[in-house]
Amino acid sequence: MPKNSKVVKRELDDEVIESVKDLLSNEDSSDDAFKKSELMVDDQEEKDVDVEEGSDVEDERPAWNSKLQYILAQVGFSVGLGNVWRFPYLCQKNGGGAYLVPYLILLLIIGIPLFFLELAVGQRIRRGSIGVWNYISPKLGGIGFASCVVCFFVALYYNVIIGWSLFYFSQSFQHPLPWDQCPLVKNTSHTFVEPECEKSSATTYYWYREALNISSSLSESGGLNWKMTICLLAAWVMVCLAMIKGIQSSGKIMYFSSLFPYVVLLCFLIRGLLLNGSVDGIRHMFTPKLEIMLEPKVWREAATQVFFALGLGFGGVIAFSSYNKRDNNCHFDAVLVSFINFFTSVLATLVVFAVLGFKANIINEKCVIQNSEKILKLLKIGNLSQDMIPHHINFSSITAEDYNLVYDIIQKVKEEEFDSLGLKSCQIEDELNKAVQGTGLAFIAFTEAMTHFPASPFWSVMFFLMLVNLGLGSMFGTIEGIITPIVDTFKVRKEILTVICCLLAFFIGLIFVQRSGNYFVTMFDDYSATLPLLIVVILENIAVTRIYGIDKFIEDLKDMLGFSPSQYYYYMWKYVSPLVLLCLLVASIVQMGLSPPGYSAWIEDTATEEFHSYPTWGMVVCISLMVLAILPVPIVFMVRRCNLIDDSSSSLASVSYKRGRIIKEPVNLEGDNTSLIHGKSPSEMPSPNFGKNIYRKQTGSPTLDTAPNGRYGIGYLMADMPDMPESDL
Repeated sequence: MPKNSKVVKRELDDEVIESVKDLLSNEDSSDDAFKKSELMVDDQEEKDVDVEEGSDVEDERPAWNSKLQYILAQVGFSVGLGNVWRFPYLCQKNGGGAYLVPYLILLLIIGIPLFFLELAVGQRIRRGSIGVWNYISPKLGGIGFASCVVCFFVALYYNVIIGWSLFYFSQSFQHPLPWDQCPLVKNTSHTFVEPECEKSSATTYYWYREALNISSSLSESGGLNWKMTICLLAAWVMVCLAMIKGIQSSGKIMYFSSLFPYVVLLCFLIRGLLLNGSVDGIRHMFTPKLEIMLEPKVWREAATQVFFALGLGFGGVIAFSSYNKRDNNCHFDAVLVSFINFFTSVLATLVVFAVLGFKANIINEKCVIQNSEKILKLLKIGNLSQDMIPHHINFSSITAEDYNLVYDIIQKVKEEEFDSLGLKSCQIEDELNKAVQGTGLAFIAFTEAMTHFPASPFWSVMFFLMLVNLGLGSMFGTIEGIITPIVDTFKVRKEILTVICCLLAFFIGLIFVQRSGNYFVTMFDDYSATLPLLIVVILENIAVTRIYGIDKFIEDLKDMLGFSPSQYYYYMWKYVSPLVLLCLLVASIVQMGLSPPGYSAWIEDTATEEFHSYPTWGMVVCISLMVLAILPVPIVFMVRRCNLIDDSSSSLASVSYKRGRIIKEPVNLEGDNTSLIHGKSPSEMPSPNFGKNIYRKQTGSPTLDTAPNGRYGIGYLMADMPDMPESDL
């Protein structure tokens, strides 16, 4: 009898586990009817079979070339511009070194646990954000779409900042730097300093007038700024070329884009520590103000910074981890990347305040010289007596300490008429207390400090190249959070989708390179991401812990990691993190309600910033951004809940391309624990329909739980079935 026609006999009380391949190979080759039934393994699981499981099915999902490449990608995504220009500001504003205490506590409570959760679900299910949350609960599939919308909103304005950095980078190859001095204006009679620059400063003038050519209000568009339009186009071309092949192309760039900023930061730190006044800046930075640490606002801002520093809710974390093998130690990755992010923020803070300390020292020296000249004039005209001045004071080479001594003496002696003298207290702390963040730090304060460096063009080139790389690292993760879910769900070509996405984003992004574009950047930064992402992450936590099941999730982690994660994560995921996130959401809504919605407009005549409220149409845009970002969640829920679209229709089927054939896979098979294997309906099947109970489990084999849509994703179905006659098989 032919070998293929033999049926292996087993005892009726034995339970057998056999793969689909085993069943088909044991059938008679002439039984075409059975083979035509097209009993197929879900393509998702078929593709994801690990080599260790003994399957000969080739894993077709792209994978990282090395663990280092993956870690650099996650670090590049999480370490961004906020680490350089947001964290130092918050640290200074909220108690100096004392701010690190609430930040670290919240990093342990919500940062690492939620980062670990996103890494784990991405690695376990091996899909982008849409596929992951649709797998866990089809009714919550809108979470993934919401993440994509937020990613798109953020990418629109984030790449504009990269464009600004490219502009400054291109202008840094000249000596002296173009923002070193105020420009001169010539007319028919004489030459004079540009009034707008004279009222502000050279770097402030260059930023608002030369770079942005900013208008005076949001409503005054002023047309396109062609210089920034070209820079924005260059930024999107860079992103498109890096992302067009997915992680195969962007992964190689990560070696430079993720590591280069650390080289620059270390160079700036070494150079900054050698500058006069740098120690004053660092001392001021890390002097703890313990009384401020107890304020609720400090904890709210620390929680917000932890949340956004790790890129939670964007989908980029899930997308990157989905290209890992299932046995990768994602717990180690979560802890490692989180602390790299934290120490990068501390390193950036050291650099920023070493340089700002140097800048404050220079400004303080100018203050001492100017006020010393005033004192000399007052001595000459007799308003002040020479007897007040200590004998060792030499005004031609006076130090800051000597000036402050003279200042205190004059203030005590001339107490009643002191204000009329016009003298200023030249304290370096006063200058350091002028907290700046964001573009004000990068393009004004830090840029001004670099003009005083020896070989300033070199340091300017390094600084803005660092900003470009920090921005690109975050952009890669953001775009991956859009591309990967769409490719996984709709099976479009990644190259075409990447080009379309970048082109669309560039044309929409033209609103940010108008003369009023900076105000739109502020609007999107304030309203497009904060509340929607908080809601998304809260729903992610609920989906895993309440709907999928925290115990089931812990078991999945045990199978993936080879060990059971600490009970600490169990309590964080189930109780603490959701509560903290809910409090943060409420606090953010309250803060948004108490703060008048508006923006800081640059007024050319006075050369100062002035707060303007958003016009009515501006408020509509702000509200629309938040609503559009979170709208996919209720829409998908209602579609699924009310069965508005037939799940078996082609519109809800994901299409997998495998070895030249197309397999349609129904996405939503609720309540079917055997959905790893999809056959045709009974009416379409010429062979007998075995229903749910196809496989039997061998006695003594390990017991493996099943989950909706399959827990292990390796092509096996674990289902108990009653004993049946051998002829039924």
